[in-house]
Amino acid sequence: MPETKGIYIRQRKWLFFLMAFYALGWGFTSYQTVFLGLAFGTSLSLFNMWLLNRRIDRFGETIQKGETVRSLGMFSRMATAVVAVMIAMEYPDLLHFYSVILGLMTSYIVIMIDILFQSFKFLRK
Repeated sequence: MPETKGIYIRQRKWLFFLMAFYALGWGFTSYQTVFLGLAFGTSLSLFNMWLLNRRIDRFGETIQKGETVRSLGMFSRMATAVVAVMIAMEYPDLLHFYSVILGLMTSYIVIMIDILFQSFKFLRK
């Protein structure tokens, strides 16, 4: 599974870049609740991506051993999203609700963009 590690590391770099951009936006603009919501949602999205990567590694090891596979942990990722939304609803003066939701989707957007870049790179070779 070394190729999945490389993919995860590449996408994690993009998410950290976005988090740095959000920190700058929070510090230098008047839209602090929006950028804090984006940063909060993206950090939980990064956590969900880490969980998924860890489960995929275990999934591959389990398949190689010939054992049955439980799940990839959809419930835990959904629970993280629910907790994020509950926190955003509890503190609307700190976190912009829609920004938290957009931040939760950020890792999936990064995954799709990364797939496009990699497919175009593959086509050029």
